[in-house]
Amino acid sequence: MATAVHRNGSLSGVSLRVFVLVGFGGGALTQALLFAVFLVLYVVTVLGNLTMIVVITLDARLHSPMYFFLKSLSFVDLCYSSAIAPNALVNFLSTSKVISFEACATQFFFFSLLATTETFLLAVMAYDRFMAICSPLRYPVTMCPTTCTRLVLGTFCVGCLNSIVQTSLTFQLPFCSSNRIDHFYCDVPPLLQLACASTALNELFLFGLCGFIIVSTTLAVLVSYGYITVTILRMHSGSGRHKVFSTCGSHLTAVSLFYGTLFVMYAQPGALTSMEQGKVVSIFYTLVIPMLNPLIYSLRNKDVKDALQRLGQRHSLVKAVRGCPEAGGNASV
Repeated sequence: MATAVHRNGSLSGVSLRVFVLVGFGGGALTQALLFAVFLVLYVVTVLGNLTMIVVITLDARLHSPMYFFLKSLSFVDLCYSSAIAPNALVNFLSTSKVISFEACATQFFFFSLLATTETFLLAVMAYDRFMAICSPLRYPVTMCPTTCTRLVLGTFCVGCLNSIVQTSLTFQLPFCSSNRIDHFYCDVPPLLQLACASTALNELFLFGLCGFIIVSTTLAVLVSYGYITVTILRMHSGSGRHKVFSTCGSHLTAVSLFYGTLFVMYAQPGALTSMEQGKVVSIFYTLVIPMLNPLIYSLRNKDVKDALQRLGQRHSLVKAVRGCPEAGGNASV
């Protein structure tokens, strides 16, 4: 059923079929500047994560559990930012900024699924490092390809379950006070502000589920790295200790950035009322962090840098080989 929308954003009907993504304020110049910033962030995110996926897939030396999880993280980051950025870019150049009820629900479903998946995937990566460093003899058996695949699929299953719960609870609410979402994508906090019914249950589930997910995965990471730290301090080899610290440091940096921003947005009281802060924080975990992850893991990881170098040398060699017959043909003429 269509719903009439007044100039002030109030609705005359009881059934809402479209939303307006308010996004960021400002005139045409501000919107153009934001478009350029988002476009650069998104392009770098896509190129960086695609590069990681291609390099890990093509280089046989990176076919290990750690890089399997890293490739999975790059895939999640690529999909994660793609669920938000393209629509935001279109809205920066649009005057209407309208999104349908179904498109809004779909966007939120995939956003929630991928965000939850990444949270658990980072915890799985910490467990992988724990097994590799603290139980190296059992590691090849414990983290076999079948187990790694099941762990990654498990993170997607948990993400899907949380997303179904959050999406169902949010979009069964009656939205009749306004259709203007004070955000640049569909998310729970701004949507709850539009509901004309009690949102106590939704807020309880939001804080409860998100709090449980963040706290449980953070504990898993902290326990894993607690054991890893003790093992590292017992090492006699300085080079081995440096390599382990370098690998684990990259992962801890990624974990701190992602978990920190999620906690600020979803797992603290008052998160539902600070929309302006929420928009800025959202840029970090939807675009900046997915862009930084490939840089963090590649710049601080010698194996990845060596693989990139080998891939570049192989590409140059292929070009040289393809150019030889042509050069020879020109010489004979």
